[in-house]
Amino acid sequence: MRARRPRELVELPYAHRLAPFTGGMEREGTYEWLHFDGCDFEDVDGGSSGFTESAFSAVTFTRGRYRRSQFDDVWLRTVRMVGTDLAETTWMDSECDEVVLAGTELSGSHLNRVTFHNCKFDSVNARLAKLRNVSFVDCLLRDVDFGGAVLTDVTFPGSTLDRAHFDNAKMTKVDLRGAAGLNIASGIDALKGAVISTWQLLDMAPALAEVIGLTVKDE
Repeated sequence: MRARRPRELVELPYAHRLAPFTGGMEREGTYEWLHFDGCDFEDVDGGSSGFTESAFSAVTFTRGRYRRSQFDDVWLRTVRMVGTDLAETTWMDSECDEVVLAGTELSGSHLNRVTFHNCKFDSVNARLAKLRNVSFVDCLLRDVDFGGAVLTDVTFPGSTLDRAHFDNAKMTKVDLRGAAGLNIASGIDALKGAVISTWQLLDMAPALAEVIGLTVKDE
């Protein structure tokens, strides 16, 4: 099933409560009902912080450390995260639209009921992450490492996976049929538990044959 379109800021159930964010971000901070608009956070230590029912518009995170922070019911649009440490973060009931993550650390993170629309993931480390009820809609995932990750009820409609790594990943009800491109760099044997289309199977046949030690040789 195709994910619904991204919501606009005014459509958020808590939009009327949002107040402009002013000031700086602190470690172990609590941020609720705030609109981060056009902010530029560089080398900020906001680790172990909590963000609840808040919105981020045109925000840039350059490097910075937000390890073990919680993002509950947040909305992000045109946000850039470059070299940002988001390891062991928790994301719930959140929506990202046109978000760019480059060289970002997501290892050990938990994502539950999160939707990514038109997002770009470039060299993202998502090793040992746990994803449940996550949708990547019309996204580009290039050199993303899902090594050892647990994916449950994850879909990729219209998305392109380019040189994705799934070494030792575990999949349950992962639907790859809607992916526009599927290039698995490593861990193709971890696709057990995923659903693919016939044309995807034919495209991956040589790699699958290599994994199981099958020699294909025509006279």
